[in-house]
Amino acid sequence: MPFNRPETEKLPRHALVIGDERLERGSGGTVAHVYPGTGTITREIVMADANDVDRAVSAARAAFPAWKSMPGDKRRNLFFKLAELFEAKSAEFAPSLIAENGSVAMTAPYMGYDAAQKFRYCGGWCDKLHGRTIPMWSAPGHDYVTYEPYGVVGVIVPWNGPLFAATMVLAPALAAGNCIVLKSPDLAPYSVMKLVEIMLEAGFPPGVVNLVTGGADAGEAMVAHPGIDKIEFIGSGATAKRVLTNAAQTLKPVGLELGGKSAVIVFDDADLVLAAKKGITGAVSSNGQGCVNGTRLLVHRPVYDRYLATLSAIAAQIKVGDPFDPATNLGPVISENALSRIMGMVNRGVNDGGRVIAGGERLAGDHAEGFFLPVTILADVSNDCEIARNEVFGPVLVATPFDDEDEAIALANASEFGLGAYIHTQNLRRAHYMAAHIQAGTINVNGSGEAMQPNCPFGGFKQSGHGRLGGVEGLQEFMQAKNVWMSLAPPEPAS
Repeated sequence: MPFNRPETEKLPRHALVIGDERLERGSGGTVAHVYPGTGTITREIVMADANDVDRAVSAARAAFPAWKSMPGDKRRNLFFKLAELFEAKSAEFAPSLIAENGSVAMTAPYMGYDAAQKFRYCGGWCDKLHGRTIPMWSAPGHDYVTYEPYGVVGVIVPWNGPLFAATMVLAPALAAGNCIVLKSPDLAPYSVMKLVEIMLEAGFPPGVVNLVTGGADAGEAMVAHPGIDKIEFIGSGATAKRVLTNAAQTLKPVGLELGGKSAVIVFDDADLVLAAKKGITGAVSSNGQGCVNGTRLLVHRPVYDRYLATLSAIAAQIKVGDPFDPATNLGPVISENALSRIMGMVNRGVNDGGRVIAGGERLAGDHAEGFFLPVTILADVSNDCEIARNEVFGPVLVATPFDDEDEAIALANASEFGLGAYIHTQNLRRAHYMAAHIQAGTINVNGSGEAMQPNCPFGGFKQSGHGRLGGVEGLQEFMQAKNVWMSLAPPEPAS
């Protein structure tokens, strides 16, 4: 059955939004966007260059004084209006989400609801951000702390979940009083374009949110720009190192949310069916291209074979195919190059002793022109080999047995990453013990990512980044503390 193709007339057109200008052309040429379901071009995407970035920064700086001083209740009401629009228009995000990176239709409408939740949560903080007073003893005085926005925040989001990532940053940064220059990824530009379109419809003042679509050159221009006060980068560790190097030119702070190789730890007392259903989401969520996905399965040896058999049976029921089909569970990976890289890692994993128990072959037939791989599971994988240590960023899970709690902890922590971990057990003592000893920013017990909601902090340990998004901790990332001391000493007597 042939694939549906994206209806290009439903895709947003304004790749650049600078101040009150909505632009369909930039100064950085064009790049062909490829729909990963068929390998065909959806549209030529206009690209920003350093001049466009400079104009966007100027627009943000001009808008900042009024936005910073807007009363909290007015900003709150604007956020709530935007949240209502996101909910009302949630279905309108689907064409952009599916076309840009192959997100499946069954989950696409949720992204509008998720965006609404983030802005509603952060909007509720707009009229509640306050400082504190500090008692003084060194001298009679009154000391107080205020929290102020940085100014202009440059935001760089990845292609695997640009709408999710952009709203995770924009909601707290704007609530704190910052203005934004947002770079959408050229591989997946459409949902962020739609996001900014709806924000303008909601009434956000010109210049508060500026959009540039571009590649590495535009990103480097943003990071090095002296008019940007803070950078928030979500992406790979390799790119993050370049971001930090460029940011050092102006000593600007950088928030990083990077990759992961999150462990799924299944004990012999776990609900194995539940643990298998939750475990399969590591291969299916975002078509396996999620930074926090649980992709390393560490399984207690007494239930190792039984768990893998249950997991394989569930994998066989996952429908892979046309992302526009509402029944599809798993869509394509982002590109031909990505699929070739993934297959190379799978083949090397087999050469290193791994055993394929599900998937492992690119889809053929009607799927041959797209970039499809079914859920692929490798058993008996050594924790030291490449596919166990590095991000695959595709629908691939690897399984390794363990004998006791301490070995599971050692295996889970033997990674340069520390973004998430998933523990399956019915033993409360064991759950707390594991959570206390695993080096990761988010621990899920008998779950698969339910803590990824706006009022919970999210971020990584080690090379998974630093800083937090979500919760009050996420708001604090975009504010600076200012301390003020005022003398209360009586005036000196006249001489």
